[in-house]
Amino acid sequence: MELIALLAIIKKDLQLFFSDRRAVVMAFVMPITIASFFGLVFTPRSPDEVAKISAVVVDEDNSAVSRQILSGLTTDKNLSIRAVTAEQARDVVRRGDAAVGIIIQRGFGDAAGRAFFRGTDKPELDLLYDPSHNAELAMVRGLLTQHVMESVSREMFGGQRGQQLIDETLSQLDAAQMSGDQKQLLREMLTSVRKFNAGTGGSATARPPGVTMPYSVREEAVTARGKTPYNGMAHAFAGMGVQFILFAALNFGVEKLLERQRGLFRRFRSAPVSRLTLLAGQMASSTAIGAMVLVASFGFSMLIWRVRIEGSVAGFVAISLACALMAASYGLLIASLGKTPNGARAAAIPATLLMVMLGGAWVPTFIFPAWLQRVTVVIPTRWAVDGFDAMTWRGLGFGDALMPVLVLLGFAAAFLALAVARFRWEDV
Repeated sequence: MELIALLAIIKKDLQLFFSDRRAVVMAFVMPITIASFFGLVFTPRSPDEVAKISAVVVDEDNSAVSRQILSGLTTDKNLSIRAVTAEQARDVVRRGDAAVGIIIQRGFGDAAGRAFFRGTDKPELDLLYDPSHNAELAMVRGLLTQHVMESVSREMFGGQRGQQLIDETLSQLDAAQMSGDQKQLLREMLTSVRKFNAGTGGSATARPPGVTMPYSVREEAVTARGKTPYNGMAHAFAGMGVQFILFAALNFGVEKLLERQRGLFRRFRSAPVSRLTLLAGQMASSTAIGAMVLVASFGFSMLIWRVRIEGSVAGFVAISLACALMAASYGLLIASLGKTPNGARAAAIPATLLMVMLGGAWVPTFIFPAWLQRVTVVIPTRWAVDGFDAMTWRGLGFGDALMPVLVLLGFAAAFLALAVARFRWEDV
């Protein structure tokens, strides 16, 4: 008798869900649409498709050093450089048409050459930047350091102006604020450099390249399965799948409040149907809906966007079921705590969005500040999203699915216990 009642409750809930066109669209169409958008935005491009940082350069110095700096920046594969005036640079950055503006002030080349050997009176480079592009500013600063060092050292060790600056420094060395030993060492070094420059004969081909980077970089993406490319769609569909099964559970909980208002629970009780049977039926039907949402979302991603379960299939299934159970118990908690459907929806929507946001469903948690990353481990969505990432693009084994599954089941048990404790047959 109880089993028949349980199956009847499950059947009723599923029929009600699929008869609501808006609920079906929200549960199946919206996660696919939004996840596809996020996936396209956050999927990294190949090295040949990396967007260059837009920057403008103002060369007010027009020296051999500044021209070499401009040439180096222009040929850098990471930058898209335009030469403009100072007024144009400020206007371009202010409008957001360039992330960074570089101003090489008049006299920079000579001042940098003198500072290269003396280490004092260093000239300044002015960087104008769009405050919404701090990451680009840091990258431009690093690239600029490389090109300035190469250009200044190249000129000092082989350029005509470099030779003149060395002669000038030697002639002024006696008046420099240094100890006698330091003056002697600097004089010997500069004299050796002058002899070296003389030995090149001023030939451009014989001129040394200056101080260059003493290493090259070999990059290798590391996942559990070697040479498996990262697919950003996997994270996007994990995040949106988790978000929308929570919203489906939220709507399910509000529907239960409506049923209680209409007196349907009283009729169940007179059937008679026990509280355990009623809650079990609702839990089972909500879990089934959540599982179907995940299957539809990931199925679409695998068919269209080539997302693959690179890790444990069993682990992926276990995380999916645990996540669906957690969402179902969350919906029952909303139904038990809520007093009215509208009030419950108004309170549950912000709570759900906060849980989704902090769980890394919208953007990966590694973007968060370090303190926030530590805090979000108490959010069930964090474990769900990280678990799906582990089983899909990271390619990890079943052992790495156990902790997310246990945590999600723990949250499901806690939500369910609260729901049972606050369950009411009638609206009061």
